[in-house]
Amino acid sequence: MAITQGWHSRGMNAIMHNMDLATRIMIVDDDAGIRRLISSFLDKHGFKTETAANPIEMREKLAQDRFDLIVLDVMMPREDGLSALRSLQGDDAPAVIMLSAVGTDVDRIVGLEMGAEDYLAKPCNPRELLARIRAVLRRREKHDKGGPRAATAAAPNEEAHDERRFQGWRIDMDMRMVYDPDDQMVNLTDGEFRLLRAFVEHPRRVLTRDQLLDFARGEDSDHYDRAIDVQVSRLRRKLGETRGGGELIRTVRNEGYLFTPTVTRG
Repeated sequence: MAITQGWHSRGMNAIMHNMDLATRIMIVDDDAGIRRLISSFLDKHGFKTETAANPIEMREKLAQDRFDLIVLDVMMPREDGLSALRSLQGDDAPAVIMLSAVGTDVDRIVGLEMGAEDYLAKPCNPRELLARIRAVLRRREKHDKGGPRAATAAAPNEEAHDERRFQGWRIDMDMRMVYDPDDQMVNLTDGEFRLLRAFVEHPRRVLTRDQLLDFARGEDSDHYDRAIDVQVSRLRRKLGETRGGGELIRTVRNEGYLFTPTVTRG
């Protein structure tokens, strides 16, 4: 009731309705009943929905049309949702919210690290899923307005990129590319890149886990402290700390993490 009352304003209803009408969502789940339930609920709230019973159908529909967000089940026969998630990469890929009957912290961490925007355990309240969808879409809209696509639209003839450098490493912040001191590109997951971006934008400063979550995943994300710890560990390995590259990310006991190098632009 509180949520419903909070949306009573005509102005807020108009904003949310316009956003929903422009949004296409695909529900991917092997359970036909769940597909119908979620699809019907989202349709009633103004979204345009399609359904798929498995990742194969999902890819077929993605090849035919554009989707803004995918609600993706984890536990499916033949090919599971995590495997399907790996194929949904790139700046133009739709946002993904994972659904799973297995709701442990480890499963959430894996899904988020692989690029999912959010993760909900089954059974979930349809209204909670609706709220999560809207939160993800708001984050995407903010990112797109300030990201590389918006910059290109505003100044198509400018080729300058926002580059950051530290200890021989180079990061193209607009193109989301990372190069090691040998000028070899290093592949980072979406979550790892966002985490690295948070560090290079706030170097030589202790960042708490909550701050890293806000910087790396947005204000609306759930706070899974352990997810940050796992991502920091993986980022350290990719930055070469374990190969004698020196300590780039220092653990500050009971406080958080500190990015030690001096970061320069260009």
